[in-house]
Amino acid sequence: MPEVQEIIKKYGKEYKEKHKMLPHVEKAMGAIEKCRTAELGAHIDVCDNCGYEKISYNSCRDRHCPKCQSIAREKWIYNREYDLLNVKYFHVVFTIPSEIYLIAKQNETKVYNILFKSVAETLEELGEDKKYLGAQIGFMEVLHTWGQTLVYHPHIHVIVPAGGIDSLGRWKNSKKKFFIPVKVLSRKFRGKFLYYLRQEKLDFYGENKELEIQQNFDALMSRMYKKEWVTYCNPPFKNPKSVIRYLGRYTHRVAISNNRIVKEENGKVTFKYRDYKDKKKIKEMTIEAEEFIRRFLLHILPPRFMKIRHYGLLGNRNKKTKLAECKKLTNTANLEKLEINTLEILKKTLGVDFNLCPICKKGHLLSPDSG
Repeated sequence: MPEVQEIIKKYGKEYKEKHKMLPHVEKAMGAIEKCRTAELGAHIDVCDNCGYEKISYNSCRDRHCPKCQSIAREKWIYNREYDLLNVKYFHVVFTIPSEIYLIAKQNETKVYNILFKSVAETLEELGEDKKYLGAQIGFMEVLHTWGQTLVYHPHIHVIVPAGGIDSLGRWKNSKKKFFIPVKVLSRKFRGKFLYYLRQEKLDFYGENKELEIQQNFDALMSRMYKKEWVTYCNPPFKNPKSVIRYLGRYTHRVAISNNRIVKEENGKVTFKYRDYKDKKKIKEMTIEAEEFIRRFLLHILPPRFMKIRHYGLLGNRNKKTKLAECKKLTNTANLEKLEINTLEILKKTLGVDFNLCPICKKGHLLSPDSG
């Protein structure tokens, strides 16, 4: 089956000639094209039993590369398992209206930061409200910018433990359903997002050029205040470990994985997608290869932009002290984290020994420099 890399190799040069790209987008595109090819160099591993030598090309390690993210995901899952609490977890999604998409695309860093900030303040303030939970909560946010058909659709996924620490230092469990009504979440988030958007100095060009006129921008903001925004909460997970495995699909997912691509022929790419408007049925879509590349590149994030962030009890400042306190209050075993390498992590999480020699099936492939 074709891969994103093959499509970029075949049609990327023509795409670059037709389209002007930002330097970081072109850099990511080049990295994906060169991943695990001779252009990035190679290394030799030798079996410690039979002496078999295997030459492997180096990975690009770009966070947008479908080949590299599967390994990064397993490493992330392994490390996060030690942060889990013995409570239920909720998955909440915050979206913005399509009328704001172009503003977001033309001001990526500013608008994405507003998204993170608005979601965090909404959850923290409502969580502390005695009407709902009356406790300090912790959560993790993950930014996604795509929909199933690769169209631009910025939104935030949040994983929230079902409870928090109250003013007396006790753990307070939330109700079976999410502790804040979805409509309340949605409206508070809407107000915060639009307030912060108004404070920013934004760039407007192309189709959005007319928003440079304050009256036009104010009119759009007024329409957005009157519109109901989509925020939803999925049922709680069965157990904490299923949270991390589930979330791993979100944290290190790229716009499209290689296994969703069905075929590439005659300048067109066919890929699978899930149609949420039609009972989540799996369907196929065929588009021009040029359009496929354009859609894929829409989701290259700004350089060094953090797409996974932790807040409240799980915030980086509080993590060591607060997490330890949460574990005590929720009777969570404090497991000792083992420092192991990537291949050992993959063996532990996937149950596959990727380092086993393919020839003798007894020894392991090791770098000559490792020992």
